[in-house]
Order: sequence, then structure tokens, then C-alpha cells
Amino acid sequence: MMKGAGWLRILAVVLSGLLVAGMFPPFDIGALAWVALMPLLWALGSMAGVRVGWKGFGLGFLAGTVSGLVQFSWLATVSSLAALLLPLYLAIFWGLFGMVVARMRVDGSGLGLAFCQAAVWAGLEWLRGWLFTGFSWNGLGVSLHESLVMAQGADLLGLTGLSLGLVFVQGLGVFALRARSWRRLELGVGIGVVALWFAYGKVRLGIESGLDTVPLKALLVQINIPQDAGQVLWSDLEIHQAYEDETLRALEGLKSADGGLSEKWPDWVIWPECALTGRILRTPEGEWATWQINHDTISQVRGAGPFSLIYGVNELEAEKKGDRIFMKSKGRAYNSIAAMSPDDVLQTYRKQHLVIFGETIPFVEAVPFLKKIYEQQSGMEFGGSFTPGDSLEPLPIRAGGVVIGAIPTVCFEDTVARLTRKFVRAGPQVILNVTNDGWFKESAAAAQHFANAKFRAIELRRPMVRCANTGVSAALDSTGSARGRILTDDQGSHFTRGALWVEMDVPRSASFSLYAVVGDWGIILISLAGLILALRKSKTRLGCAA
Repeated sequence: MMKGAGWLRILAVVLSGLLVAGMFPPFDIGALAWVALMPLLWALGSMAGVRVGWKGFGLGFLAGTVSGLVQFSWLATVSSLAALLLPLYLAIFWGLFGMVVARMRVDGSGLGLAFCQAAVWAGLEWLRGWLFTGFSWNGLGVSLHESLVMAQGADLLGLTGLSLGLVFVQGLGVFALRARSWRRLELGVGIGVVALWFAYGKVRLGIESGLDTVPLKALLVQINIPQDAGQVLWSDLEIHQAYEDETLRALEGLKSADGGLSEKWPDWVIWPECALTGRILRTPEGEWATWQINHDTISQVRGAGPFSLIYGVNELEAEKKGDRIFMKSKGRAYNSIAAMSPDDVLQTYRKQHLVIFGETIPFVEAVPFLKKIYEQQSGMEFGGSFTPGDSLEPLPIRAGGVVIGAIPTVCFEDTVARLTRKFVRAGPQVILNVTNDGWFKESAAAAQHFANAKFRAIELRRPMVRCANTGVSAALDSTGSARGRILTDDQGSHFTRGALWVEMDVPRSASFSLYAVVGDWGIILISLAGLILALRKSKTRLGCAA
């Protein structure tokens, strides 16, 4: 029979799981970031006896499962199986954290203990964002997305660096409470870390506000087309007509009284991921053609005036025969961004980080049963996997008299820091995202996606513009602030149809970002150091009973 202390530990880790879930949308209680893990840390630190490591794994796994089931409940709009399996998978990382931390012994100052706890958590957070293509969604640091000052530290070690700091501060707090006296060293260090963190954020905000910039005017068009999982509920004609109507209506409002182009005329008009239903055919030499329905829609909006048109589209491998371009037999398909200059010169970026069981099914040819699972859960036929692209070159797109390097991201790629970092170049750059969160209806998925995406602007010190079909269409500056530039309806909902005109200040030369230089290596090295120290502080040798 479980003793009272055992039940208390279980209640503590369940509480931690719920508090961590409360840090993110739709609850979005950012203040929980400073206390959410403390019940779990207390429970793990109070353990002793036989098989303490496995008991710690169990407690951590329980906390992670509870947290994941709440955080990712929106997956049930597509697949009830995914809403269960993803939390169980992510809980393994919580369990590994519990296994290591439960073995740590308190030895003198709590500084080393708190560092080990923080480093192990950060290492596991990085690992889950990399392993099996990775899932970096909702790291602890994302909870600071509305705390503009504290979020600025993401340009040092990335978003995971913020998680490192949060766990370190909470570890110090738990140690001080367990010592039954307010130890001046641990509390002083904790307060000092938070103060320095705050001061750094204030300094960085000041630096970013004083940069020399060039203007970029963009028009973001969001149609809010309803979907049932991956099945779009409008006809092709309805979709194309909606983009024509909404875009032309917005452009007409940006003209001067005499019908000419006003100072607000956009450099870029942006449509979201897979906006047009027709395909683009593209040869290895760069020649291209498109479906007639795409051509007709683009021609209609082109008549309003000059601008670069950027939109999401499916791209197919093609070959030229005589003067005509044909789809290549057994050619590959890509989820792409197309960028067309005012004179219709085309560039494309092919998405690299594909969504498993959304855009690709690993081993589907060898294990056909996976295809049946997909079709049963999504309610639609699996049409084959996209092929990942491989280009790491930004898209040069003109804005006024300046060429701006667009760092392209499709869908969830704006949550993958290690990928966006590879596009960083000198000169003015903007992170460009086209997405469609319509799979998940009016759930918390879109708000969570936006909260995660904000940190790419901070990590790389590049502003971001993102256009969604259903989701959050917005513009962010290099501090991750939208400053009101979010498309919403009169009730403040981002689940709406409309167009958003934004003017962005793009730094001619981005300010220094340590993360842009070293990437994830900083957090990897710190995590390895923490893990080694944690094993040295272990209550028992791994695999042995206490």
C-alpha cells in the first residue's frame, strides 16, 4: 500500500503538469513559468530507497503525460489517437528528467544541484526538438512570449536557454524551501539571475529600437477557409474567387483619391500556405508553368498595380518537351512558397521540415498499415508524401529600391530554430512564414503556433511576417513584438477573414545574436556538462539499488 508521502508526491507532480499546461494558450498564464516545476522538483528531491531512478522516471512521466494531454488536446480535432500518443511520447523526456534528478544528492550549496537540474531539462528539451526530425513545440521558455523584456534573452542560447534559466531559478527556490531557512546564497543568486535577465532584456530592447532600417509594406490576405482535418470544405472556384475579391478590395482601399498608387501601396502581397489549388510545374532549369485557374486568379489581382506576389502552392517536378512544359512521370512533389516579381519572374522555396503523418509517412511503402491508420484518423485518402527541399538560400525579394532577403518557412517551420538559423545572411532580412492551421479549427493550436514562432524573430534579430489561412496573420519586429499588427475581427478573434496592411522597419544590418552564431551548440555543451555533474552527484550508480 502506498504511504502518505507517496500520494503527496503524486499530487505534486500532477500539479506541476497542470501548471506547465497553464503556461501556454489558451490559458496563457505566463507567471506560472517561475513556479510550475517546483512541485515536481520537490517530489523528485524527496525520494530515496530502492530503484529511486525508476520511481523518478514514473513521477516525471506522469507529470509529462498530464501536461501533454492538456497542452495538445487540440490534436483531437484531427486525430484522437494523435492526441493520446504525442503526450505519451513527450512524457518520456519528462520521465528521463525525473530519473536523473531523483538520483541527485544534495551536497553543500544548492547552486550545483540547480544547475544540474536546469542543464538536464534543457538538454532533453533540445533532444525532443531534434530526435526523429524533432518536435520543439512549447518549450518552457515559450511561456515568456508575452513578457517582452524577459523574452529577449532568447538571442543568447535560443529559446531553450530561457528554459534553462527558468528551471535554474526554480531549483534554487526549492532548495531554499527544503533547507527550512532562507539561505542567503541561493536566494541571492536566484534574485541576481532574474535581475540580470531583466536588465539584459531592457538593454536589448533599447538597441533594437535604435537601428537603421528600411521600410517594407506588405498586405496579408487571410480567407479563413473551413476545413475538416486536411479536407478543404470549399470548391476550387470558391477559394480562388475569395482570394481575388479580398485582395482587390484591400488594394482598392490603398489607392489615392485619384485612383493612383498611394504611399501605402504594398511592396509584397502575401497569401498563405497552399493558397491556390492549382499546381506549379518547374523544370530543373527554372522554367515554369502553372494551372490555368492559378493563372487566371493571379492575372486578376495583377491588374490592380505592381507588387511582388508571395503565396503557398504545391510544386511538381517537370520537364520541357519542345515549347511546352509537362509534369514529369513519377516526379516529386513539394510544399512550396512561390515569390513572383511584378514582371512575373518566379522563385520558389521547397519546404524541408515535413510534418510526420501530415505531409509524409515514414516507411509507408514498407508498412502499408501506416497508410490505413492515417486515412482512418484523418478521414481522407493519403495522396503520397511530399519531398523535402534542400535549398538554404534566402529568397531575394525587392521592396522599394532595396532587395530584402526573405528567410522562408512553411507551416510549422517557423518553430524550428535550427533550420531558420541556416538562412541568416548579412544585409536586410525578414523571416517569411505562410501557414494554415485550419486543420485544427478554432482551437488553441493557432495561438500556440504564434507564441512559438515569435522567438525566431528574437533569436535571429530579424523581423517576421506571417500569413495564415486560419491562424494568426501578423507582423513582428526584431524583438518579437507585434505592436498591434495582428489580423483580428471586432471581437479580437484571429479566426476571421480579411486583409491586414503592415509597414515593417527592417534593419539594414541586424544586431548581434549569439544564437545566430553558435546555434544549439551552446545549450548542448552546457547540457552535457550538467549531465556529467549530475551523474557524479548521483545518489547511486546507474542500475544499482539505493
